[in-house]
Amino acid sequence: MKPIPVAIIGLGRIASLLEDDALREKPCTHAGAIAANQDCTIAAGCDRDEERRRLFAERWTSPVYADAAAMLEAQRPGIVHIATHPDSHYYYCELAARHGVPVVVCEKPLADTLREARKIAALHKSGRIKILTNHERRYSADYVRAKAILEEERLGPLLSVRMALYMGKTRRLLDVLWHDGTHLADAAMFLIGGTLQHRRHWGARLGAGKGTAWLEGWFQTKQNASPADASKTGITGAGKTERIPFLMEIGAGRDHLVFELEFSCARGRLRIGNGVFEVWESAESPYAEGFRSLARTGEAFEGKTGYFANMMEDAVACCRESGRQPQSSAADGLAVIEYLHSVKAWS
Repeated sequence: MKPIPVAIIGLGRIASLLEDDALREKPCTHAGAIAANQDCTIAAGCDRDEERRRLFAERWTSPVYADAAAMLEAQRPGIVHIATHPDSHYYYCELAARHGVPVVVCEKPLADTLREARKIAALHKSGRIKILTNHERRYSADYVRAKAILEEERLGPLLSVRMALYMGKTRRLLDVLWHDGTHLADAAMFLIGGTLQHRRHWGARLGAGKGTAWLEGWFQTKQNASPADASKTGITGAGKTERIPFLMEIGAGRDHLVFELEFSCARGRLRIGNGVFEVWESAESPYAEGFRSLARTGEAFEGKTGYFANMMEDAVACCRESGRQPQSSAADGLAVIEYLHSVKAWS
């Protein structure tokens, strides 16, 4: 089977340049993931910046364009990756749809406004084009394992969630939430299978470039009905709505980065994040008689997560299988923007 020609619009850090980071798991960029996939080939790249076009052409030995429409017309790619600023995402998604591109991989956040995000999600829902949102943790092997632990209730029912996000010393907290919190919010919704609902926030103003803010709310989840409930209602698969509380901390002034989620369950705790994978279980306390404490199980995650490579495999499958939908779709991207918009509206 012939490789799928793939084009990239926007040739900056996440598109290509981060591949030179010696410490990151590879592939860690759109171009790197395309090049590593035997079912794809880098057909072309597009950027308005001449220097970025030069660097991309030298690194990947592919043609480059300053105009996206001209590239799409000349190359006829099967997949297009959009790695531009969020305010241009809808324009390029719609441009790709007009040129008959089957699949788009769109960088997060899906858009810079709720209105634009809804337009992208509607474009995906129309069936004209499949739009995959690059919320990479949905494709990361450690998060997939964590999701299985929670779904199987190995640690008992989930009772609450805590999250922490520190991304720089002086960036506005709202910018951190909008650009990096997209991953945190989506990872939480992926792991739990619900949507985030904002209730209130306190602490530092979200427009500030220092301090700490706390966001409080709940996950709206639907649980499958028990056999007893189903027999009463006569409806199989009927679900009941459940609220799981969460607390999210967003901080500035730190000289380190933190991205973590902690799930508190009836019989244990699960922590996951950048460089973190911990499972704790309830056991007889070694500190006091008649009490139970949490003990770390020793279960860990090692090796490659495959986050970018697995995303690319999903895009290829969506291109070749007409009925397949992305594991991380425009609908998932919209759910994150809806949450972020609700926080911003109340700030």
